[in-house]
Amino acid sequence: MHVEVKHPCIQHKLAILRDAETGHKRFRELATEITMFVCYDALKHVEVENVSVETPVATAQCQKIANDIVVVPILRAGVGMLDGILGLVPTARVGFMGMYRDEATKKPVEYYNKVPANRDALYIVIDPMLATGGSTTAALDILKKNGVEKVIVVCIVTCPEGIERVEQSHPDVTIYTAAVDERLNEKKYIVPGLGDAGDRLFGTR
Repeated sequence: MHVEVKHPCIQHKLAILRDAETGHKRFRELATEITMFVCYDALKHVEVENVSVETPVATAQCQKIANDIVVVPILRAGVGMLDGILGLVPTARVGFMGMYRDEATKKPVEYYNKVPANRDALYIVIDPMLATGGSTTAALDILKKNGVEKVIVVCIVTCPEGIERVEQSHPDVTIYTAAVDERLNEKKYIVPGLGDAGDRLFGTR
């Protein structure tokens, strides 16, 4: 299952993010803002618990998030989304997964894995571009192998090919995104996409 969050504010920011003339500083800022909007929607069904809070006037019956939340950026581009989620859920813990796409085979290769273990937590896998779905699927495979039961994916842009691959391998995982683009090109880049999100985030090209 996937959810495309089409709020006008998101789409406005996405238009600027896509622009080839947008520099890396502004690109980072927009990625953070879009991530916060998409994650806001993604967490609307998170479990809550009732709590009593003493205001200056009286006791208020309130709700607080009951789940522990673990955010898992896929390195390196996923780091560019991290502040957006932590701005929304500052108590979340953070794990990291290093994946790169082998240019010859186009398959993901894991090179780093440091993720907090908590069977009861909600895990949020983040990566700006869900293209072939290879890295995301591999990350989900690893998490589930380690006992994770509740996990969602948050990205900025995806495409039908990436969605299909994740849904085939992990039909229980919901993908939240700001846009579902047309397709992958022959180089496995999303069209029209954003270009190389990692390079644009960190000014490496």
